[in-house]
Amino acid sequence: MDVDTVSTEATGYLLPAETTLGAVHLTVADPDVTSRFYQGLLGYKPADGGEGRITFSATGEPPAQLVLTGTQEGRRRRTAGLYHFAILLPSRRDLARALRHLIESAVRINGASDHGVSEAIYLQDPEGNGIEIYADRPRERWPMRGGTLAMGTTALDVEDLLAQDARPWEGVPEGTRIGHVHLHVASLGRAERFYAGVLGFEVTVRGYPDALFLSAGGYHHHIGLNTWAGTDIAPRDPLDAGLRYFTVVLPDRAALHAALDRLRAAGAPLEEPGEGERGGWLTRDPDGIGVLLTS
Repeated sequence: MDVDTVSTEATGYLLPAETTLGAVHLTVADPDVTSRFYQGLLGYKPADGGEGRITFSATGEPPAQLVLTGTQEGRRRRTAGLYHFAILLPSRRDLARALRHLIESAVRINGASDHGVSEAIYLQDPEGNGIEIYADRPRERWPMRGGTLAMGTTALDVEDLLAQDARPWEGVPEGTRIGHVHLHVASLGRAERFYAGVLGFEVTVRGYPDALFLSAGGYHHHIGLNTWAGTDIAPRDPLDAGLRYFTVVLPDRAALHAALDRLRAAGAPLEEPGEGERGGWLTRDPDGIGVLLTS
């Protein structure tokens, strides 16, 4: 695939506003320990996973939000791949209950931030996969500067958040979904040409150092990109532990075929994801990160 000739300027093609993210697929060295974290600590419910996979959703019913597949391979350092995936809770009260639960469970919290558009807490699973758990502010309250979304990072007001709801955590609530993924890449320009110029996401925020954010439908971001691990990192090896692929859900078959046509025109790899997987087409970005497109 050669994305160097793809323009990042407006081409008349954007993903439909109804585009969302679906399941995040992780390859893990110890599926039992990792599944206990997601089920026992976060409260995900097992869903129909199929042979060799452990699948979770908020309700235990499809569609899946998280899929774990075992591997004998370890995790290499300094490669492209997952910075974090983000679990979007339905409300600020849910986030308050989640935070209190994590504190009472003595889980290491790596960060707690107010991004203006959302409030978020950060942690890792037992395999080192980054996780953000967050709640959005109403869209009419998102900060703007000169007509442009002004996401930022300040300290989360933990006391104010915890005061919103003192009820015990009962697991990820119905309505929880994957809100975004944030990826380590080697080149922001090359990644932008793929995610914006080919796939049709729209850049929403450029103001962060060495980072870029894109979305469909005016959301603050479905995709985050950064070069914080360096610009000389190795491409993602799909056999290594870590992110296997994430899912982009198009609203209908026509939108899916339009996206596939653009990928083919750009020379991007396309394959069916494999026996036992749900329908869709798997491509890889210039850093080898897997993206499953489905409808």
